Amino acid sequence: MKTLATVLAACLLAAAALAADKEPVNAGPYVPSPSSVVADMLTLAEVGPKDFVIDLGSGDGRIVLTAAKVFGARGFGVDINEKLVKEANEAAKVQGIADRAKFTIQDLFKTDIRQATVLTMYLLPNTVNMLKDKLLSELNPGTRILSHDYPLSGWIPEQYRQFDLEDKIAITGVTTTLIYLYVVPAKAGGAWSAKLPPNLSREPVRMNLKQQITRVSGSARVGGREVLLEEARLRGERFSFKLALGGKTYDFTGSIKGGAIEGTVEGGGAKAAAWSAAVAK
Repeated sequence: MKTLATVLAACLLAAAALAADKEPVNAGPYVPSPSSVVADMLTLAEVGPKDFVIDLGSGDGRIVLTAAKVFGARGFGVDINEKLVKEANEAAKVQGIADRAKFTIQDLFKTDIRQATVLTMYLLPNTVNMLKDKLLSELNPGTRILSHDYPLSGWIPEQYRQFDLEDKIAITGVTTTLIYLYVVPAKAGGAWSAKLPPNLSREPVRMNLKQQITRVSGSARVGGREVLLEEARLRGERFSFKLALGGKTYDFTGSIKGGAIEGTVEGGGAKAAAWSAAVAK
């Protein structure tokens, strides 16, 4: 039989656990990106007026503020430091861009990031990699991710830049600054039933694709034999590969949207022709 003391203790523990769950996760100390590299980061991602930029761990807001004022984008930043968030919102008002740049006190792990076309972060390496699953599951294919100094483990960057900046010494003790640009991939892994031009196959072709985040490999069963996909590449929704058929090499390109691929194939001296695929049932 439980005593009153036992019950009270259990209630207190449950309340403490609930309170802890509601507390924002501290992703590390505030370390700002040098002002001299912010514009370079946004230029690398080709940020423009049609973009919505989200900065996780936004600090004084310099990245979103620059994206809005210089590049014409919209967006918001989140941070758990109330003072910095207040400063960032005040700066947006002073600069006349409060309608396009907003900042909130929020746990970056619980932030809704689905609206982003560009996501930026300057976080500790373990925090960056704790976010990997969230980025992959919530961001739309084609979204650009900018990570300052620390890479996303298992992801292949689209571009990589290294700068030597004197003002970085005050932040990290060294001049080296690294910028990684990633593009969120579409879901390509699994079995697909493809329809190729008649000169390549009159029967449906089964493609089996293996995907490890941005890496794709696989094969296609054409005319009763397995043919490996060569130079397979996935960038956002854009998927390309080569197939060697009948002594000739064909270049396939396509766009993956949901459970379908639509594209064209060229090679073998023939004109470009349409091909398509759907998730195999």
